[in-house]
Formats: sequence, C-alpha cells, structure tokens
Amino acid sequence: MENIRRVCEQFAFCGEFSGAEELTSGNINSTYHLTYEYPHREYILQRINHYVFKKPGEVMENVLRITGHLTAKYRAAGIDPTWRVLKLVPLHTGEWMYISPEGEYWRAYEYISGAAAPDRADTPAQFREAGRGFGVFQNMLADFPANQLHVTIPGFHDTCARFDALERAAAEDAAGRAAEAAPELGYLRAHREELCRISTLLDAGELPLRVTHNDTKINNVMMDTRTGEALCVIDLDTVMPGTLLWDFGDAIRFGASTAPEDEPDVSKIALNMEYFAAFTEGFLAGVGEHIEPAEVELLPLSVAVMTGELAARFLADYLNGDTYFKTGYPQHNLVRTRAQIALLKDVLAKRDEMAAAVRRCMGK
Repeated sequence: MENIRRVCEQFAFCGEFSGAEELTSGNINSTYHLTYEYPHREYILQRINHYVFKKPGEVMENVLRITGHLTAKYRAAGIDPTWRVLKLVPLHTGEWMYISPEGEYWRAYEYISGAAAPDRADTPAQFREAGRGFGVFQNMLADFPANQLHVTIPGFHDTCARFDALERAAAEDAAGRAAEAAPELGYLRAHREELCRISTLLDAGELPLRVTHNDTKINNVMMDTRTGEALCVIDLDTVMPGTLLWDFGDAIRFGASTAPEDEPDVSKIALNMEYFAAFTEGFLAGVGEHIEPAEVELLPLSVAVMTGELAARFLADYLNGDTYFKTGYPQHNLVRTRAQIALLKDVLAKRDEMAAAVRRCMGK
C-alpha cells in the first residue's frame, strides 16, 4: 500500500488519500480503486502491463486521441460527456503517465460512479444494450482517421498470421503434443481459407479501415446501475485500426455462447440465437448509418472468424507448451481449443439463421 501511496502522490488528485482497493477482474493491467476525502473523490489507478504493451507511450497517445475525439463529439451534440468518456487525471507536471524509478508505467482516470461493468449478460435485453453501447462507440468514431492510431499489439486480429503461427507450432511440436491434437489441427486447417476471408478483404482495401476496440466483452461497457443504460466503453488500450467486424464477432463469440471458454463438456456449447439477435439489434441501432453493406453481409462470418482465430491461438499455445495463456492444468489450452471448435461448428451451422436475424434487425 505504501508503494501505491507514493505513486498517487505524483497525480493531481483532489482531497486527501483515504484508501486503495485492488480490482482483480482485469487480466492484463493492475487496477486500483482509490478513495480520497475532503472533498470526497474516487479514482482508478492502473499500472500498464509493459510485457503486453511494449510501448506504453503509444498506448497513452491512442487513449488521449480517442477520449479527446469522443468528448468533443458529445459536447457538439449537446450531451454531457462526464459519464460517457473516460477522463484521464494528469500528473502534477501536466503529463499523463508516471514512470516510477522501478520502470513501472502508471496512469489514472476519474471513477465513473453509479455504473458497473457486468461480467456476463444476465438477459438478452442487457446484451442488447451492451451491443448498442459498442455500436455508439463505432458511430462516434466513424469520422476519426484510424490510420492515425498506433498499433499497440501488432497482428492482434490478423487471422492469417494466427494460422501461420499455429502451423509453426505444429511443425516445431516443442511440447510433443501434436499427435494428441491432430483432430483439432485438422479441423482448423480445413477451415483456414474461410476464416481468413475478413483479413484478406481488409488487407485488399475492400473493407473500410475503422477504429476498433478489439476487446468487446460486456465487462468493458459501464452500465448505469439504475437504468441499465450503456454509458461508457472502457479499457481502450487495445484500440487500433481494424474492422468493426472484429468487434462484433468477438462480442458475440464471448457473450452469446452458452458455456464458458474452457467448458470441457462440448455438448453444452452452442450459439444462443436469442442473445445473437439482441446484440445485433443493439449494435446496428447504435452504429446507425455508419456501416456499409459489405460489413453487414459479413456480420455472421465475423463470429466464425473470431471463434476460429481464438481456437488457433489456444491450440498454438498448447503445442508450444503453454507459454502465453495462463493455465490451471496440463490440458487446459486443449480443452479451450475444443470448446472454441465446438462453438465454431455451431456458428457455421447457423449461418443462414444469423443472416436472417441481421436482415430483420436492419429492417427495424
């Protein structure tokens, strides 16, 4: 706690330090909820994971550009941005990031009170509102030049590159596991061309380059605890140039699956079409006219792409000896791979059903 207090002293917080509570829901950065008194204020303090984000300065430049743009857009529309856009707290020097003597990178935000980010959607209506929140995020950033953003994690959603990495892992077989994973490897190889289609179209300039969030789980949307309204999209570290199809597909992959990412009983895993339709309705309402026909057509495929891409990542890590993802037991990554493949099979089987749901939502 003493170290946290020393870090806090660098920031232009109001009041006197009262306490800090570590928040453990995030998987990358270390996050603390700070309380100050006289006057009462609350803040969020984060240590940026320097292992994941090799250039924290570029991460912060992206965050400043995005939050500045969103704030200006809300004000121009006559809407108070206070609870709708993350607001950074500066250092006493006026800078936005503190580098400690130990080489740690710290930043702070004002706390968004009266709102919470749920880990899972409890109802289709809640998932619809999350979809609207992510759609509004796309809408507000539709006129932002995406090529001005830094790529904070190179190749993060380059599906073709992810499959190439899987092939390298299979060839090297560093952990001696390739034979055990042969069925999964064969299935993914058989679907590689289809799953790489969105990346291929984006590289060819046939899809618009947009600002993408790249981690569209529902717990990255702050929702009003009283009304349930989606207020603010958070966790902007992975905001990069890309395609909105990544954001849509990954949100569905995680939020509309009937089971967790590491469910060992694959018979429990399927795409919940009620949740798919709800999120799609909300997302399209939020994004409004800022979506092109080619993107609409590819929404169902995007779910398969993001599911297959994650399966390839889990399997490559399993073949490499579990060097990236945290695991709880020796076959954890293989179980995750099988779970994603089970979901992928159901997604591919429901392509026509998803397309029909998209058409109905577009007609509303």
